[in-house]
Amino acid sequence: MEFDLNKRYCYWFNEICRIPHGSRNEKAVSDMVCAFAKEHGLAYHQDSVWNVTVDKPASPGYEDSAPVILQAHMDMVCEKNNDVDHDFEKDPLDLYVEDGWLKARGTTLGADDGTGVAYMLAILEDDTLAHPPIECIFTTMEEIGLVGAGYLCKEDLHGHRYISLDGGGVSCTTTSSAGVNDVVVSKKLEYDDAYGTTWQLTVKGLKGGHSGGQIHLERGNANVLAARILKEAEDSGLDVTLVTLKGGMKENAIPREAVFTFVSESPKEALQAAVSQSAKDIAQELAFSDPDVVVLLEECAPCTKVITKKISEAILNDIYLMPNGFQHRSMAIEGLTVASLNLGVISVKDDTVRFEIMIRSADDSARNDLARRLLTLAKLLDLDAEIVSGYSGWAYTEESNMRRIYRRVCERHDLVYTERATHGGLECGIIKGLDPDMDIITFGPISEAIHSPDEKLELQSFDDAYAILCEILKECR
Repeated sequence: MEFDLNKRYCYWFNEICRIPHGSRNEKAVSDMVCAFAKEHGLAYHQDSVWNVTVDKPASPGYEDSAPVILQAHMDMVCEKNNDVDHDFEKDPLDLYVEDGWLKARGTTLGADDGTGVAYMLAILEDDTLAHPPIECIFTTMEEIGLVGAGYLCKEDLHGHRYISLDGGGVSCTTTSSAGVNDVVVSKKLEYDDAYGTTWQLTVKGLKGGHSGGQIHLERGNANVLAARILKEAEDSGLDVTLVTLKGGMKENAIPREAVFTFVSESPKEALQAAVSQSAKDIAQELAFSDPDVVVLLEECAPCTKVITKKISEAILNDIYLMPNGFQHRSMAIEGLTVASLNLGVISVKDDTVRFEIMIRSADDSARNDLARRLLTLAKLLDLDAEIVSGYSGWAYTEESNMRRIYRRVCERHDLVYTERATHGGLECGIIKGLDPDMDIITFGPISEAIHSPDEKLELQSFDDAYAILCEILKECR
């Protein structure tokens, strides 16, 4: 199957691929959308972060129909193979077709979510389509935390029916997504003179994973496990005082490794025995989720200062006591995680220890409750804590006229309509938070290996999904 540029959505996707558009570098594509709207006499608005909204009036016969919002993000994840010479700041993507799939040579393709942007441009310019009033929302910086959508306000939304074009399946819609609270617990460190022997405790070999997609598997968290081991040593009567601690790379990734450095005046043999027993217990508990977990205790070079005993104890107590990981499952949707939290990053910088925790839930009240628990615990231990950012979730609703329309169109084409829910975050949640009455479906062609240089778009589904989308709009009287 060819990538036929005579099809307008193919043409526009090709145009998008010619313009660099990684996260925070979307201005050129955003300006292109504005120029397109101006050329076609359509009302548009570009905001301070380059989000663009474009309005198209209803086709004849649909003037009294309720508007429909279409939305997609303009940015792509920029990844390439090590042997590929490609500058994502200035080079176009090198597209080619293989066995019916569209690919980019050695780089990500950006089908996530360039296909949605291409669909909207094709629909906006086609005066032969039957549709209600349409508002197209082109967002930025989705791939780095749904940043652009966070700049939208209720007044930007010109309707209560919404099709997210960041879906993945011609006949499959998402029905809910998690909102997020990002909590930071911190403490300005105070120090005493060093004493005793300096030790380094390392926890590694864990599987980790995405805190939205794998949290229900209850894999080990290296940060939590390292604190537990030292807490158990303390509780057995051994001396432990922290020097520094580090673990995890991103707040939305379950940490695979952590390194805690501490001093102790306890006998070497007693300390090693306590750590060995904790490691044995942990290995047994994680035998199925993380069979390769490794705990190492190594003597290291003497340090010059240690965290005060009071603050060291408070840090270990906070990590040990804070809720973490899988919390609740859905009673309405089988297999769906409703609430979780992840102590993703521990770091020390400028003599301040910092814990970065991501809380997820489609239910805003459940998410806020978990945040209050973290803040309350920190306060009791004389640590500082705050909710630094977040966005709303999209909770499942049983009734949806948009889902009924989608199902009807799929059945007319002998497609098996399916629904899925996710514990990951979507721009739908932010928009649902602005308008709780928003009726949402998600939609899109089939792509695989997104966010990697192996990303590919199935061209037949690219055709099929566009035809289905046009038919859904026709049904939205």
